[in-house]
Amino acid sequence: MRVRCVGGIVRDGTGRLLLVRRGRPPGEGLWSVPGGRVEPGEDDAAAVARELKEETGLDVVVGALVGSVDRPGPGGVTYEIHDYAADVTGGALQAGDDASDVRWVSPADLRALPVTPGLIEALAGWEVLPPSR
Repeated sequence: MRVRCVGGIVRDGTGRLLLVRRGRPPGEGLWSVPGGRVEPGEDDAAAVARELKEETGLDVVVGALVGSVDRPGPGGVTYEIHDYAADVTGGALQAGDDASDVRWVSPADLRALPVTPGLIEALAGWEVLPPSR
């Protein structure tokens, strides 16, 4: 079974990325871009905006598709993840929903965090992160 999911790639004025620490499986305790499942009747942009509001407290306007990946899930599920650029338009930064923490992270600091499998490679491949040295 395939499950459509979305994520929001959000940067602040200094180039830091918005990350959440997952509070539930899959990836509990690991850092990733905020996002989740697309609900029935919802388009990707609406899902990105909803997930970012729920997980980070921030309002966003959703932009272009940055990249897509497939990730294995429990019970033979495949998560089909589509990550979109997004810009903050309001709200107050606070962890919510299934996020246990939320923060702005520099590209260098991101590489030192425990992150979800494949995150750094995907972001580097999409040129969101500079190549590692």
